Amino acid sequence: MTVVTLPQMLEAGVHFGHQTRRWNPKMKRYIFTDRNGIHIIDLTQTAHMLDEAYNYLRNASDQGKKILFVGTKRQAAPVIAQEAKRCGMYWVNQRWLGGMLTNWDTIRTSVDKLKDLEALEQSGALDVLPKKEASMKRKELERLTKYLGGLKNMRRKPDILLVVDQRREMNAVMEARRSNIQIVSLLDTNCDPDLTDVGIPANDDAIRSIRLVLGKLADAIYEGRHGHVDESVEEAVVPAAAAAPEEPVVPTEKGEVLFSTLLEEEEA
Repeated sequence: MTVVTLPQMLEAGVHFGHQTRRWNPKMKRYIFTDRNGIHIIDLTQTAHMLDEAYNYLRNASDQGKKILFVGTKRQAAPVIAQEAKRCGMYWVNQRWLGGMLTNWDTIRTSVDKLKDLEALEQSGALDVLPKKEASMKRKELERLTKYLGGLKNMRRKPDILLVVDQRREMNAVMEARRSNIQIVSLLDTNCDPDLTDVGIPANDDAIRSIRLVLGKLADAIYEGRHGHVDESVEEAVVPAAAAAPEEPVVPTEKGEVLFSTLLEEEEA
């Protein structure tokens, strides 16, 4: 089963790595070449490893395992929440709070407080409190929702961590390793593949690349839970990934590589 095609990955800019001076030598085996000082990821390996990640997550979901999506960078945050919700899993997309895994019991206390405050708000109980007290509780509710809203229904530690931008989310990665939690991660050319259990070599900076890969992984989780692919959502989400022409495929920090030239070379 091929989860994603080469043209889809090229269009989304999955192949663009970081500047060659910013690479991690451990990623050498996943790099096809370099152009204009930018490493180009080998999409043949990406396709194969994405297939493996898809099967892994589908089977894990079928077994009832719980997955926590983590990605707090601006490009990833909205996609993290959207795809985690779609497949019925959990997410952190604003800030990783120290101890979210290694001190879960304390974090769960805060999650319970969030749920209590939500119940008070929904019941109208906050409306009868003194104005100052109600304002303080609503501010606390807003803060807890921002940072812990994606964990509201998570009653125990997750079985798997799904990470976008390993370097940025290193605290989460190290907590997962200390907690013996499996890690699935996009691997850009500045990442360390030794710190992940299931890796997918891919651009983790461009929103279209993130959306494409995360969308496929969420499909796998959905399929594992429900026994079929979420066809209706897939039709709605994938065209959106190909839209947004105003956003460049390659972030400024990665330089400019002619997409049309690379496409012609891959087809040759």
